[in-house]
Amino acid sequence: MTTILIVEDDRLLLEGLAYTLEKEQYEVLAAGSYREGAAYFQSHSIQLAILDIRLPDGSGTDLCGEIRRSSRMPVVFLTANDTEPEIVAGFDLGADDYISKPFSMEVLLRRIKAVLRRTGEDEAGMGRYFIYKDLKVDYGKMTVWKNDEELKLTTTEYRLLAALAENSGQVMTREMLLDRLWDQSGNFVDENTLSVNIKRLRDKLEDDPKNCRYIKTVFGIGYTWGDG
Repeated sequence: MTTILIVEDDRLLLEGLAYTLEKEQYEVLAAGSYREGAAYFQSHSIQLAILDIRLPDGSGTDLCGEIRRSSRMPVVFLTANDTEPEIVAGFDLGADDYISKPFSMEVLLRRIKAVLRRTGEDEAGMGRYFIYKDLKVDYGKMTVWKNDEELKLTTTEYRLLAALAENSGQVMTREMLLDRLWDQSGNFVDENTLSVNIKRLRDKLEDDPKNCRYIKTVFGIGYTWGDG
């Protein structure tokens, strides 16, 4: 399911947006402030953000800048001020679209679908990409990118990463991962092989192996992706 973050301080509008998007089968994270939106971004896997420009404790443009420092996740701005300088400034920050208030919910839905289609998250290609912080997994091409640089992973490392990413927010037991890593030719993948591949994958993913941001150990059980 595609997860959309909405950051909007107008509570009625926020609730209306959340209700509309949930009816369209999107998972919605609804935030009423910069701080709450930033916390959601840091703790969840999100495929698109809808940001109000003016927030009670900051601005949507600043939040977009924070997002862009670690993610290429698409961003759509909402604003009551549709002056050309503000729109240009938003696009310069990396916005993917701009919607002026008041707006039609149907138009917003069409814009969202268009943006997701351009970034590979439309209904036809749902799940082709997984984006988390500065990491992007292209399931179609079986490639992984970090900060726009492709990581060189073995087939086993990729399958392990994909299994964890696809189940973001859930704990994958060692048995579940061993089942996913079972060699298609019938060769057994044992627990030692799993441990070795977890270590090698962390070495390639993590900036600081002592502070794992991507693959976290759930002691005595298995592993989970990110902050899930």
